[in-house]
Amino acid sequence: MAVDPLDDYIDASSKALALPVEEAWKPAVRANLEVSLKLARLVDEFALPDEAEPASVYTA
Repeated sequence: MAVDPLDDYIDASSKALALPVEEAWKPAVRANLEVSLKLARLVDEFALPDEAEPASVYTA
């Protein structure tokens, strides 16, 4: 059975952050990451015109 890179990412990230992830939680973590990556792809693929400028930053 092939190991999915996303599963490797979950293991490596949890180890790097010293955040224990129980085996029972992994399907939910994986599902959340899949949705996040899908939404990130949509943002990344959205072409902005060259005239686009960043929004202003207001502070109080």
